[in-house]
Amino acid sequence: MINKKKVLAISGSTRAISSNLHLIKAITDLTKDIFDITLLEGLSTIPHFNPDLDTDTPPAEVSTFRETLRAFDGILICTPEYAMGVPGTLKNAIDWTVSSMEFSKKPVALITAGSMGQKGHQSLLDTLHIIETNVTDDTQLIISLVKTKVSAEGVITNPQTLEEVKLLLVAFDKLMSDHI
Repeated sequence: MINKKKVLAISGSTRAISSNLHLIKAITDLTKDIFDITLLEGLSTIPHFNPDLDTDTPPAEVSTFRETLRAFDGILICTPEYAMGVPGTLKNAIDWTVSSMEFSKKPVALITAGSMGQKGHQSLLDTLHIIETNVTDDTQLIISLVKTKVSAEGVITNPQTLEEVKLLLVAFDKLMSDHI
């Protein structure tokens, strides 16, 4: 029996049905033999970052988020771009990990999937670099016009996008193998 790598998938969208959730489903299906992907629930319940509360006993939602991050071999982030930036809920959650360093050296695959994506992607990439994640050129991807490339059933319908995602997943698998 193959030992699957444990991957935590984080959707930067708070919508109940989003293109990023469809993309996570597609990736889950593509990698079912090598990854055990768990979708993070409750991102929007994490309180607003407040340095005064970032103590040895932070809010319960923050502790749960941090413990969850530590339990996985790698993190897959699929996020839209909001107003040419990072969705506030996602950035807020990441801010809670700056002092506790759950992302430090953690293998990360970053896919920005939305209408455009370049500015939001670069902004999030800058944040991920400053918190010392292990994200490489090969484990990041921008999928512009995602609604024309991923179906509501969680299938990547655009052949070029499918190939790009597959290449990213091979690189992500290798990155996690090198880390473990």
